[in-house]
Amino acid sequence: MLNKVPEVTIFFWIIKIMATTVGETAADFLNFNLNWGLTNTTIVMAILLLIVLFFQFRLKKYVPSIYWLAVVMISIVGTLVTDNLVDNLGVSLVTTTIIFSVALLAAFIAWYASEKTLSIHSIYTTKREAFYWLAILFTFALGTAAGDLIAEGLNMGYWKSALMFAILIGVVTFAYYRLKLNAVLSFWIAYILTRPLGASLGDFLSQPRKDGGLGLGTVGTSAIFLVTILSLVLYLTKTRKDELPSSRNE
Repeated sequence: MLNKVPEVTIFFWIIKIMATTVGETAADFLNFNLNWGLTNTTIVMAILLLIVLFFQFRLKKYVPSIYWLAVVMISIVGTLVTDNLVDNLGVSLVTTTIIFSVALLAAFIAWYASEKTLSIHSIYTTKREAFYWLAILFTFALGTAAGDLIAEGLNMGYWKSALMFAILIGVVTFAYYRLKLNAVLSFWIAYILTRPLGASLGDFLSQPRKDGGLGLGTVGTSAIFLVTILSLVLYLTKTRKDELPSSRNE
């Protein structure tokens, strides 16, 4: 099996942030605009995610279309998991943030104990890929809880929250390039932070002006970002610019 994930390029981060935004807006669209309700939306999206992951795990190498579809789907499901805990079960945002922080830490500990690495450049076994997607799910659920906690629970507002998380990502980037912060640690910190950044950005674009947003709506915001993601994925599929050297067909 060749490496199953893309190289970390600027395209990776652009699509990742857009996927997190879609996760936030698409979940709201299905839940509220189509009146599916949280429970029905969660069930349908979870089933679709499992189908996509089934095909992802069957592949022997990185395929942009399937990989990024899985990321978008897991973004939506991660959002819905947090929303269910908060809205249906009444769990506070503080508690959900703590729960998913612990869950993510446990996933990393189990992954490292089993494989002795957390590097995404070594996802070439089924076990490592399973750990990888489990960690991704928890980052999305944690990011949703943390983003909502800061933007709504602490009344910071959407654009201020997005700016704060963007600055934090900038700090991590500076620490990596200038202070030689460990590459694996830098990646996962930035990956976690992009989720609340995307969630705050999605809410800022889609929510009504009276609630602090730009009023583009969930449909408009989701459509813009999905078209952009699709265009970038098609570009990467054709150019193979995000394939790791070991994943290229020589």
